Amino acid sequence: MAMGLNRRRVLSGLGAASVAGIAGCIGGDNGSGGDADAMVGVLQPVTGDLGNLGGPIRDAAILPGTQLENEGVDFEIDIREEDTESTADAGVSGAQSLVDAGYPAITGAASSQVTITVAEDILIPNGVVGISPASTAPTITDLEDDDYIFRTCPSDALQGEVMAEVAYEERGLESAASFYLNNDYGQQLSDSFVGAFEDLGGEVTETVGFEAEQPSYTSALESALADDPDMMIVIGYPASGEQIFRDYYSEFDTGQTIMVTDGLRDGDLPGNVDNAMENVVGTAPLAAGPEEDAFNQLYQDEYGSEPGVFTAQAYDATAVNILASIAAGETTGSAIRDSLRDVANPDGEDVGPSNLADAIQMVDDGDAVNYQGASSSVNFDDNGDMQAVTYEIFEFSEDGLETVEEIDFEA
Repeated sequence: MAMGLNRRRVLSGLGAASVAGIAGCIGGDNGSGGDADAMVGVLQPVTGDLGNLGGPIRDAAILPGTQLENEGVDFEIDIREEDTESTADAGVSGAQSLVDAGYPAITGAASSQVTITVAEDILIPNGVVGISPASTAPTITDLEDDDYIFRTCPSDALQGEVMAEVAYEERGLESAASFYLNNDYGQQLSDSFVGAFEDLGGEVTETVGFEAEQPSYTSALESALADDPDMMIVIGYPASGEQIFRDYYSEFDTGQTIMVTDGLRDGDLPGNVDNAMENVVGTAPLAAGPEEDAFNQLYQDEYGSEPGVFTAQAYDATAVNILASIAAGETTGSAIRDSLRDVANPDGEDVGPSNLADAIQMVDDGDAVNYQGASSSVNFDDNGDMQAVTYEIFEFSEDGLETVEEIDFEA
């Protein structure tokens, strides 16, 4: 696949968000729906291995409902949240609760493994729309989903190529080990990187999978680093990442480059590990949509902090779920599914986070709109994937992290 990369140097990055949890749902707690004009379930990991990232993602996902309520729209928007606890079992339980309560569309999940299980076991059989803001596993593209599963984040088939190109072409790193979380997200992103890195001429010395939240990773790290590669990629989540980096800096720190991915984009890591982590670079999908600034202001006004990774994608997922429901004129999964591309893709009048209330009125009046999002232009292809994305390259320091480069990719 041709990359067609376009780089833009940037001066500073986005701090990792840390937001106090907020409870309840917009429009009532019982989820019965009643006469609600739009009903969206939010299924995100507020606790567990992804909890550090999942709380802000959850907050962004409910923000469109809060925004519309604050603006006093003449529509009832019902949003209810469930915690996946970063596991497939809890995700299925939460999704079933939302389906039983009548929610026809869901913003979720975050972990690819949770999204795939929830989609296959709950959403697809029940005809419920799922839009994930953070599940990047390539296999989601090929789910037999009857067009019910979408995502506002890019596939890791793209991120693996970006990682390999940055490592081999830009930084001159010729050998690499892959140290990945043993789930759909970790395995598939590792495979994507390995294939792309070897295609460029790089040597992959070891690929080692690990389990989440173990008391020690010393033995697994020893295996990954046995052949002294120029770099190691680490694919995982913050709770496991803290122990991995403690063990690495205690036992193996030789100064080689470590590259992490979106799951470890957490500005609290250096402080929690007690190391500046200046040898660590990362890649993550970047919120670079036409209405990024409007979303950032909405998020900061509501929560008093900077938005984090996948938060813009979460806002966009809920916003288009709401717009599609209003446009469809009914709160059924099939009607929302059939309306999603109508409100998200060209043609129509541009709308977005800055005028979401006006956009809802427009679609209710039968006017054509083209949602321009915070994370991207939010144009869905035939598989429900994004047609164009932007990645960031970020680096750690004792102060947290900062974005140092942006890379545009158009599939």
